[in-house]
Amino acid sequence: QNKISGRLTHNLLLLHTISIMGLSKWLHPLTSQKTEDGTYDPSPFTLALGTSTKTSYIAQNYETKYTGNKPILVVCTDDGKMKMKNDKVFNTGNHPIEMFLPMLHFRDAGFTFDIATVSGGPVVLEMWAYPTKDEHVKSLHESVQSMMEKPKKLADIESLDGYAAIFIPGGHGAMVNLPESVELGRLLHEAHDKSLPTVTLCHGPAALLATKAGEKEFAYGGYKSVCFTDKTDGTTPSFGYLPGQMPWKCQEALETQGIEIVNTSETGATNVDRELITGDSPNAAQNLGVVAAPILVEFHAE
Repeated sequence: QNKISGRLTHNLLLLHTISIMGLSKWLHPLTSQKTEDGTYDPSPFTLALGTSTKTSYIAQNYETKYTGNKPILVVCTDDGKMKMKNDKVFNTGNHPIEMFLPMLHFRDAGFTFDIATVSGGPVVLEMWAYPTKDEHVKSLHESVQSMMEKPKKLADIESLDGYAAIFIPGGHGAMVNLPESVELGRLLHEAHDKSLPTVTLCHGPAALLATKAGEKEFAYGGYKSVCFTDKTDGTTPSFGYLPGQMPWKCQEALETQGIEIVNTSETGATNVDRELITGDSPNAAQNLGVVAAPILVEFHAE
């Protein structure tokens, strides 16, 4: 009995030590992890299986490249706090692979970038998804970091005359304040009217809802698109990706406005419908860049 009691005491002390060391999360691998500021990161299970230290970037040989001087306008989120239905706050932002991997292909095709957010505040990334061993991403990130820290304010961009395209990276952060931005809606309406290539992926298509902000008519009724599905979002709290159910549904909101979402799961698929070029998930980031870059080049060919 004394031996059993001794082992129990030893095990309890070991668990207490593990907790003190900040490793208690491994005792709950399917539970979203609460951070020091009270927000939640994805579970250890999600981070182990759903993130990668490197991207699938494969450089393409673009025989024809863009030779103009108009940058791509990259519209990012400056708010990475998403309150779920249960009031827990998910620590989100733009997914770094969804942002930088398509940008690598745009860069390879001859394009440069301008970065903007709603408030002009710094871009927020889902740093828990950062590909820490991908030198291509790290190099590109470094080259645009000053713009990410001090981006333009959307309201200060009077028109898209000086831009080659719009790119809206995904990540749940694209659903926080972009869909309600009147200024983004104004720019997207202009892009729509001019058939200016508009590229987005995963939860990024939620930002298209900005075109109905300020009681405007939604610009993309009748378009086809892919996005991250509501079905998958609904399952992710069960293994701790999200700390609760979504506050609203990206796919449902787009379909309500008349977009036809053509994917039923996430396979890395892309879709092109007129000026709108979309990808379904982080797995589509490589494919989206490969598909979109030549379209952008051709659009500006003289």
